[in-house]
Amino acid sequence: MVTTRSRITAPLLALTIAASILAGGSAGRAAAAPLPSAAASGAHALLTIDPGSPGLALRAGATLAPPKILGLGSQPAGIGEVVEDQEGAERREDTGTQVTFGLQAEVLFTKDSARLGSSARSRIASVAREIEPQPGTEVRVYGFTDDLGSSSHGDALSQQRAVAVQRVLAQELRGTAVTFDTHGFGERHPVASNATKAGRQQNRRVEISFSRSAGRQGSFDDPNAL
Repeated sequence: MVTTRSRITAPLLALTIAASILAGGSAGRAAAAPLPSAAASGAHALLTIDPGSPGLALRAGATLAPPKILGLGSQPAGIGEVVEDQEGAERREDTGTQVTFGLQAEVLFTKDSARLGSSARSRIASVAREIEPQPGTEVRVYGFTDDLGSSSHGDALSQQRAVAVQRVLAQELRGTAVTFDTHGFGERHPVASNATKAGRQQNRRVEISFSRSAGRQGSFDDPNAL
């Protein structure tokens, strides 16, 4: 009798488990069913979800938060607008309170020197035109290199390049009440990997940044300063 009861119970148990799985799948599909209709009704339609649906698998006592449409029409605070020219030689970032220009060394200087090239002055002058409406601000001019060569050479070259750009800015901004913070950081603070030619090219740069309103400025040694 015991053997016979075991043979009957096993198939019944299997059927019970299968039925439970099918029921759970149906509940899950039922909970997700409103999704196509909500999408079809328009981009701003709210998805209707049954909070009592077993397919949600909420913990005991848990409830759903009220539905809400997140507006993405305005730019979140602290997220900047970045514009880069087609060749990547010039990059402009504007956070609304601070503007930063990144100019690659290749478009400003002759190779491995701080001598400005023929087109450098016009590029620097265009930056100066944006600084002019901000009297009393501090303009930060920072030079950077890749990691080729000695560290001391990179430090000296980046400083010389930063000074060369600052001098042109000072000439263009003559009569404008601005102050300058000029520094060369050598191979420190890379923006790309120095393991590739393209990365090293991005790291050889001069950055010019200024605030849209006067105030205390930070140092580049603070990663959040720029």
